Amino acid sequence: MNNEAEKFLEGYRVLDLCDETGQFCGKILGDLGADVIKIEPPCGDPARNKGPFYHDMPHPEKSLHWFFTNLNKRGITLNLETAAGRDIFLKLAASADIVVESYKPGYLSSLNLGYEILEKLNPGLILTSITPFGQTGPYAQYSVTDLVGVSMGGMARLYGYMDSPPLRFSAPQFYFNGGLQGVLGTMVALYHREMTGEGQHVDVSCQQAVVLTLMMASEIWDILKANYRGIGPYGMSVRPTPPGPIITRWVWPCKDGYVYLMVGGGAALGVRISTENLTAWANQHGFCLPLKDHNWIEDNSATITQEEVTAVENQFAEFLMTKTKTELFDYAIQNNIMLVPVTDAADLSASPQLKAREFWVEVDHPELGEKITYPGLPIHWTGLPPYQPQRRSPLIGEHNVQIYEEALGLSREEMIILKNRGVI
Repeated sequence: MNNEAEKFLEGYRVLDLCDETGQFCGKILGDLGADVIKIEPPCGDPARNKGPFYHDMPHPEKSLHWFFTNLNKRGITLNLETAAGRDIFLKLAASADIVVESYKPGYLSSLNLGYEILEKLNPGLILTSITPFGQTGPYAQYSVTDLVGVSMGGMARLYGYMDSPPLRFSAPQFYFNGGLQGVLGTMVALYHREMTGEGQHVDVSCQQAVVLTLMMASEIWDILKANYRGIGPYGMSVRPTPPGPIITRWVWPCKDGYVYLMVGGGAALGVRISTENLTAWANQHGFCLPLKDHNWIEDNSATITQEEVTAVENQFAEFLMTKTKTELFDYAIQNNIMLVPVTDAADLSASPQLKAREFWVEVDHPELGEKITYPGLPIHWTGLPPYQPQRRSPLIGEHNVQIYEEALGLSREEMIILKNRGVI
């Protein structure tokens, strides 16, 4: 990185060919300072029609999903299905550092724009391909929605209740996780290029990216051959049968919402001390009195019954309902109780911690006549200024003149001809 640069990827250029399944990758590269050029069809990217929309007004220039995943990018229109469009793309790729795409495996090669062509044109170029299942394997040509993807990645299996089928995790996960891994792979390839001068084809599988989010589920299967799953506000402790799994409450209702709390004893020293302190506090208010002299160190998670666990939890549940999230959290901090509030969007927007970290940033949308608040970066770096987005997401073809005329030297007459021919 240039010592004068204010962002890590300042001076690098990215060509973003992704649809909604990969656009998050380019957004993060733009967060890091790269000059990201979003290339979309002349009619506009279909992702522009993905809701929710600004003030609930469906319009290709008002998609909030588009606003977020294309933040920091400049935008041009280009039809790669035309010979002239492919020629223009190759001219752009000749001086680019990174190309990010999310087409089906083999599509770019069918247009003579695959890595084998780009590598000869620009040996240091990095091509990052983000697809549901990667470039190879029996599923490589499959198309999936987010729900299908997280199901085939094992994530959907973790959500639900013991007496119900798996439930959908509503917020998109499949392609966002793939996009994050795309950033990681791209950055490692860029480091490799800086060391060797060689480019790379980075092959990202969203399914594999989702598997990495399953945490202990894969390990529990490997060791115990038991399928772990989340169960609503509860957690499962896997034990051999008999006695079988034990279900413990992790999310508890309180006076104005919910808190996350683990109670128990035995060898879990932190949880035991926390539970002892919580019991003492509840006793002061006339709650959990049957637990006043309970010897938590003697609790044995290997033999305790579900009935015993539930009876204890019912004692705490009654007390927690008398306190607000703030009251519980403030007391927990001062008294070594492992409890945190379950925050909602309103809580996060008002969080003093996020404010102190300058997490929320405002981006000007002059075409809308106002500024919109966005989440920023969760990372600070030594010697670099606080994160500030480069620009809002591009309008359709907003930077055609800037890039085609100024960067490629096309005349205004050539631009008009290309537009009339459906190339740009």
